[in-house]
Amino acid sequence: MLRIEGPMTFDRAIELRDAVLVALDRQPALIELDLSVVTELDSAGVQILLLAKLTAAARNKALRLAGQSSAVLRTLELLHLSAHFGAPSFVLFDEAFP
Repeated sequence: MLRIEGPMTFDRAIELRDAVLVALDRQPALIELDLSVVTELDSAGVQILLLAKLTAAARNKALRLAGQSSAVLRTLELLHLSAHFGAPSFVLFDEAFP
C-alpha cells in the first residue's frame, strides 16, 4: 500500500508520479493507494491517479483507492470520476471547505 500524505498538486507531481510508478513495479497484482490524508487534489494530482490506473491496467494489475479524504472525494465527484476509481458517488463537505 502506498500512503500519500498532504497535497497532490502540481508542486509535488514528479515526486508523486515516481512514487506511484515504483509502487506499481513492486506490487504483484494489486496496488492500493491510501488517499485518506490528502489535503488537496488539483488537476496534476488527478492526472497522477489516471496514470496510475492506466499503467496498472497495462500491466494487468488492479488499482484500488483504499481511502479517500474529503478533498479527494470532492474533486473526483466534481470531475465525474468517482465511479472510474470506485469512489462513492457523493461528496462529503466539512467546515473547512463550505
